[in-house]
Amino acid sequence: MKKILVIGAGLSSSYLIKYLLANAKKENWQVTIADQSIDLAKQKIGSSKQGIALAFNINNQNEREEAIKNTDLVVSLLPPTLHIIAAHDCIKFKKNLVTASYVTPPMQSLNEAALKANVLFLNEIGLDPGIDHLSAMEMIHKIQKDGGNITSFKSFCGGLVAPEFDTNPWNYKFTWNPRNVILAGQATAQYLENGLIKFIPPNRIFEQTASVNIANYGVFEMYANRDSLSYIEPYGLQKATSVIRGTLRKKGFSQSWNLLVKLGLTDDSFCIHNSNVLTYRDLVASFLSGANHGNVEEVFCAFFNISKASKDFKRVKWLGLFTNEMIGLENATPAQILQYLLQQKWLLEKTDLDMIVMKHEIAFELNNKKQKINSTLVVKGEDKTYTAMAKTVGLPMAIACKLILQNKIKAKGVQIPITAEFYKPILAELAKNGIEFIEA
Repeated sequence: MKKILVIGAGLSSSYLIKYLLANAKKENWQVTIADQSIDLAKQKIGSSKQGIALAFNINNQNEREEAIKNTDLVVSLLPPTLHIIAAHDCIKFKKNLVTASYVTPPMQSLNEAALKANVLFLNEIGLDPGIDHLSAMEMIHKIQKDGGNITSFKSFCGGLVAPEFDTNPWNYKFTWNPRNVILAGQATAQYLENGLIKFIPPNRIFEQTASVNIANYGVFEMYANRDSLSYIEPYGLQKATSVIRGTLRKKGFSQSWNLLVKLGLTDDSFCIHNSNVLTYRDLVASFLSGANHGNVEEVFCAFFNISKASKDFKRVKWLGLFTNEMIGLENATPAQILQYLLQQKWLLEKTDLDMIVMKHEIAFELNNKKQKINSTLVVKGEDKTYTAMAKTVGLPMAIACKLILQNKIKAKGVQIPITAEFYKPILAELAKNGIEFIEA
């Protein structure tokens, strides 16, 4: 019997756990779900006889080592900074590791040790990164195999609310980690445009957007991700003159969000020590010179040169930032306060469905002719538990786990899924589960 240890039973774990438990009897697996909350672990297992719930603290060395030592494969759904703790134990006990997170320098530094231990540390096997790698590399390799020369690669992804449940003026609801949304755009974006390296500093990320059309769903806007340049070498795009990756939102979102950024409400670098006795109105006034309790709206509009009739002002007002509601959080950063508010306003309601949108746009030259190909993925969630986000993050991980345990993946060391041994079988099974790109 092969044993799988899943560390973390949070929002993105539902499809992963569902898949592993559904295949456990056939594959002769035992699946242990380890979480700080034993009740949450039990909830995710349900009535499955192949699942075991385990109360787990990643910082408890004895508890952690005992769990990892007695398994064959570790799946870490921990916050990215904590993967490395499990990774060191996986080296010590020679266990394979799977995560959906970006490869960090500390993780990459374990490559030689992982090779020596003859284990695979597979990272970036979720949605973005993950499905983007799989789908892009399939297209890129096909074009190159046919003799084509890729001149431009653009890739965009967004976690959004499905159109029929788009019920607020921001056209957005949280479908993944809210903190990541609040802190997005706080690093300089780097990309390649017409052979030149371009930079977008944080103060311009949400001002410098582009339109992206998604068939049957209309026009979205894209803001650039942090580092598109790092994809050039692993993707084999050294001859491309343009390479950019970005995040998708509905039209108008970025311009309004930029007001909150420029105001200072996404700042996570300092605490407001009396935040618990402030109202949201007080908070906004504290960031505007000349503002007081009575004139906040007027000073806000003058500062940004907008009117009270504008969509931007109405979106900010809808959030409740001009109300006398008490914040109630002690010693909170502006970003923490904004997150707390938005988690109430951008809540995915019980009956709401989310939606994932991904698109690759590739331009290439073949037989002296310039050609273009677009590949688009749209996935809608089933309910609040089995969301499109949970499905597109969890299923690639789960399928990869199966392939590793079946010894169908030969790669060792610290890897990301950019070779055919990953993308061919995983994309094929994803398609059977409704995650399939449409090319045009």
